[in-house]
Amino acid sequence: MNTKAPATLLLLAFACLSDAPGPARAGAAPSPAPSNLPGSEYPRLEPNLGVTFRLKAPEAKAVKLEGGAGLSKEPTDFTRGQDGIWTLTTPPAVPGFHYYWFNVDGVRVNDAASQAYFGYGRECSGIEIPEAGADYYAARPEIPHGEVRSHWYYSKVTGRWRRAHVYTPPGYDKSGTRFPVLYLQHGAGENERGWIEQGRANFILDNLIGAKRARPMLLVIDTGYAAYASGVSASATATSTNLSNRIASATAAFEEVMLKEIIPMIDANYRTKPDRLHRAMAGLSMGSMQTLNLTLRHLAQFAWIGGMSSPPRTGFDVATAYDGVFRDAGAFNKQVRLLWLGAGTAETRFHASTVSVHEALERAGIKNVFYSSPGTDHEWQTWRRSLYDFVPRLF
Repeated sequence: MNTKAPATLLLLAFACLSDAPGPARAGAAPSPAPSNLPGSEYPRLEPNLGVTFRLKAPEAKAVKLEGGAGLSKEPTDFTRGQDGIWTLTTPPAVPGFHYYWFNVDGVRVNDAASQAYFGYGRECSGIEIPEAGADYYAARPEIPHGEVRSHWYYSKVTGRWRRAHVYTPPGYDKSGTRFPVLYLQHGAGENERGWIEQGRANFILDNLIGAKRARPMLLVIDTGYAAYASGVSASATATSTNLSNRIASATAAFEEVMLKEIIPMIDANYRTKPDRLHRAMAGLSMGSMQTLNLTLRHLAQFAWIGGMSSPPRTGFDVATAYDGVFRDAGAFNKQVRLLWLGAGTAETRFHASTVSVHEALERAGIKNVFYSSPGTDHEWQTWRRSLYDFVPRLF
């Protein structure tokens, strides 16, 4: 690594995310959620994976739970006790990570007893629901661990400081080896924190590499929000009456930042194998859209491509999509080592659209892999499972 580069490298201490970074086990007795602040008894996981929430708000007139689809599909009312403590126990929740917040008399407030995570374009409370038998995203003590570094750099394209999280595999500093790179993108309303804090991508790679199911690699996670210096603020909350226009404005410079700044910076500062055969890109939702738009139009830069929960699309035409990149199936199959598409069965529109695209590509002779996550919605358990399936296929 070039120690003369102006960027500052910091080792992130993610142990503060919870007392036990791995997913907790469902037990016979109620227990605090692993995503609670230390010492907080609530939110509490019930034996059936329902969740009991409590909020002291003696002056409130109404309190509702809102948030992720796997936890609360619709706003759900709390019950007020005589002591002014509001309580709610949910039905069994879908395993995985869920954003949530309280609506108190029409005002959204976070749960002071829970960790906060960046989602929905703001800081939200979050809760981890254990999945029985799933330890692939746990911080396992018997497995060597890589490091997650915070790499700050000034972007001339956006006129702003930006931060990339860079995972280096176990033994990186001592090995002297060069590594392939996976660039991994978050979804709308999230940022570069998501894949580490919510997705546990570093632990997923640790476990796959430790089990020799995946090649050691670098993982680079940057924000997908990138507006030109003369444009709107590169933020998930940029003002616009239309969500699509808002995202388009706030991400307009992303391709240029990726190709002209991020990739050259990573190749210059880390021991990479700086060629397309050792460079992959994947993303979820908005990040999937960005990945497909960028990689399929720049195959000279990427040979491994993954789209998780791509935004639903109608009228997909193999002959014209992505500037006609699929028109010559033989040439495409020779150039692209992996085209991976996936979605959760409970994110109905995303899943149906992904199946439709997969089947259209199959009919056209385009080699691709389809992955289906059973029972999960447009949430992090779908994307954790997706990454766990995608990474072993790389390089």
